[in-house]
Amino acid sequence: MTEIEPRRKTLSAEQVLLAYEALLARSGRMLDCVRRHDWETLVEEESHYLVDVEQLSDRESDTVLDAGQQARKAMLLERILDRDLEIRRCLVARREELAALIGSSRRKRDLRRSYGPASRDSAFHLDEDSP
Repeated sequence: MTEIEPRRKTLSAEQVLLAYEALLARSGRMLDCVRRHDWETLVEEESHYLVDVEQLSDRESDTVLDAGQQARKAMLLERILDRDLEIRRCLVARREELAALIGSSRRKRDLRRSYGPASRDSAFHLDEDSP
């Protein structure tokens, strides 16, 4: 016989709102990490964020919110999504920056392979500062 996992306790309306406020705070920390280029902390924060979202999703499904609580939840979700969008924009910009650096590195490598190492006495040599 298979043992059925007991259902997790449903959250109260106040607990649901507190959980969304905690998600908003964590998303703020994630945005700060992106702005500071603190990638290690960002990954850590994001992994906690994903666990929190999954747990909240599992436990809030049967919670009934009144109109005011629904409005508060909607406002919190909107702010979370705004921060998520900003995080994604920053990450896309970083990805493009890294792609440009990789492209530049490849071009330099290809030039070195094609023309060999330039001698210091040579009249012509590739310099990063030259056009």
